[in-house]
Amino acid sequence: MRAIVQGGSGYAGGELLRLLAGHPGIEVTQVSSERLRGRPVTAVHPQLRDRTQLRFCGRDDLEPADVVFSALRHGETAPGIDATLALAPIVVDLSADFRLHDPADYPRWYGWEHPRPELLPTFSAGLAELHRAEIAGGDRLSIGGCVATATILALAPFIRAGLVDPTMPIVADALIGSSAAGSEPTPTSHHPHRSGAMHSFAPTGHRHTAEVLQDLRALGAVGEVALSVTSVEAVRGILVTAHLWLGDALEEREIWRVLRPLTAAEPFLRMVKQAHGLHRHPDPRLVTGTNFCDLGFSRDPHSRRLVVTAAIDNLGKGAAGQAIQAANIRLGFPETAGLEQTGLYPL
Repeated sequence: MRAIVQGGSGYAGGELLRLLAGHPGIEVTQVSSERLRGRPVTAVHPQLRDRTQLRFCGRDDLEPADVVFSALRHGETAPGIDATLALAPIVVDLSADFRLHDPADYPRWYGWEHPRPELLPTFSAGLAELHRAEIAGGDRLSIGGCVATATILALAPFIRAGLVDPTMPIVADALIGSSAAGSEPTPTSHHPHRSGAMHSFAPTGHRHTAEVLQDLRALGAVGEVALSVTSVEAVRGILVTAHLWLGDALEEREIWRVLRPLTAAEPFLRMVKQAHGLHRHPDPRLVTGTNFCDLGFSRDPHSRRLVVTAAIDNLGKGAAGQAIQAANIRLGFPETAGLEQTGLYPL
C-alpha cells in the first residue's frame, strides 16, 4: 500500500515515519511540509538515517496514493480537507479537526467555528479499543488526542462494566511530557521555563474533556468528568490518575474478575498490578516508543473510591501508533503490523 504522510515535519509525523519504516505492507511514497519543501526528511528526523531517502514536498506536489496520514496542525486540516480526500480513498487524520461530533463543541472547546461541519459525521473515531467495528468500515478516520486517549482507556473498562456510580464525579489528572505540545517552540516550552517543570498546564477546561465525555457517555452512565493536565519534566509520556466511585463496594478480586475479559483480547492493553517490586504500577517510561497502554487500579479500603492509572507514549498510542493500528484494521493487515516494538528498560 502506498502512503502519504501530510504535515510530516512535526513529532507525530516523525513517529509515523519511524513506525511505517518497519511496516510489512505500507510504503511511504511522499512526505509533505511547506516550510521544509525540498529538504531531506532526515534533516529533521535523524532517527530515520539510512531508513528513507525521501525529501519533503509541498502539498500541491502530492500524488495519489492508497492512504493518507495527515499530521497537520489543529485547525489546518479542515480548511483543505477536499484536497486531502482527493489524494486517497482512505484518510487517517491525527488533528483535532474531525474528532468531535457536534459542531457546537468546536467554538466551546477550541475557540473557532468549524468550517466544514457537514463532514463531521463522515469521520469515524480511530481508537480501536472502542471503535473497531466503525474503523473496519470507515474510509475517514479521526485519531484521538493523547490526553483524551489515556483518560478514555483508563476509564472505559469500568464504565463498560457498569461499575461506576454515575451520581459521583470522576476526577482525572494527566501528567504530560513536553512533546505533547508539538515541535514548534512556545513561551511555555522554552527551556528555562520547561526545565524542572511541575506546573498546572490546564487545571480546568482542557479541550480534550470534550472527547472524553463523547466517548465515555456512549459506553454507559457517566456523570461529571473533571480533567486537569499538569506539565512535568519529561519529553514523552502521559500518566493519567483517575478517581472514580464504585456503585457497589466491590473487593479488588471482584474488580479483577470483571476487567480480565475486557482487556485480555486487546493486543495493546496490559494490566499492571503487582504486589511487590519496583514496577507495581503503570509507568510511561516503560511504554516509550510503543503502542501499549498500561492500566492499573487501587481500591481505597476506606471508601468506594477506585484509583485508576494509565500510561502511554503520547506520540505512540496517543498519536502515530493509534493511527497505524486503525489503518491496519481498515486495510486488512494484522492489527499489530508495524507496532510490535517493546519498550526500553532502563531508560
